[in-house]
Amino acid sequence: MINAILGQKKDQTQKFLSDGRRIPVTQVIVVDNVVVSIKTQDKDGYAAVQLGYGTKKHPTKAETGHAKKGANLDKAPLFIREVRVLDTATEELPKPGEFLKLIDVLKPGDIIDVTGISKGKGFAGGVKRYHFRGGPKTHGQSDRHRAPGSIGSGTTPGRVYKGKRMAGNMGNDRVTVEGLEVVGIEEGSLLIKGVVPGVRKGLLIIKKTGEDKKFVPLLESVEKASAAAKAMADQQTTEAKAAEEISTQEAVTETLVEEPKAA
Repeated sequence: MINAILGQKKDQTQKFLSDGRRIPVTQVIVVDNVVVSIKTQDKDGYAAVQLGYGTKKHPTKAETGHAKKGANLDKAPLFIREVRVLDTATEELPKPGEFLKLIDVLKPGDIIDVTGISKGKGFAGGVKRYHFRGGPKTHGQSDRHRAPGSIGSGTTPGRVYKGKRMAGNMGNDRVTVEGLEVVGIEEGSLLIKGVVPGVRKGLLIIKKTGEDKKFVPLLESVEKASAAAKAMADQQTTEAKAAEEISTQEAVTETLVEEPKAA
């Protein structure tokens, strides 16, 4: 069983739940998840499915050859990621070249972890990067407002410890946001409650981790279901009336036909 799928971040908006609450929602495009290759326990030492997403404009010969050999694809995918499978039985796994459907992996009410590359913010100082409060603004401190301060002692340890919080590159890291919830599934897209890492069109790995037993659907879903139920009820009523009219006409016709015989 595959419990993860690839997608691209599209936009952030807001929706209303059926109980009236307003929630932030991130729309993720999930289409064209093609199975590039299969990793098995006997051959590779672990069981996984290699998924490809999108189409790369200028692939290398190695990428084109891998896509052609593994899944008989004419064009190499834009992203390729491996997803571990829960069941190691190879006969239940999809075949290379098949496309993975969103509804086969996720449904509204599922709890998910979303992994992506966070937005890069370039070189940042300690105040912006780690929320340092800075130095004093008075007593002659004309140039220490955003300075980091001391970074170590003298003889002991006589060096700066690894991992010391200092100025440096901020963002552009692999980030996983846990405990998000799927609130809706539209054609080719996924609606996630909350915000996910990365920029628009950034690759996301969406992994299912559980289900929400107290799931509240979107108001739109409830309205659509009510409208569909009402339309079906109206159609049934119309069909019943039509059948009743046909029965009445047939009864009248039989009466008119039988009257001359009685006379």
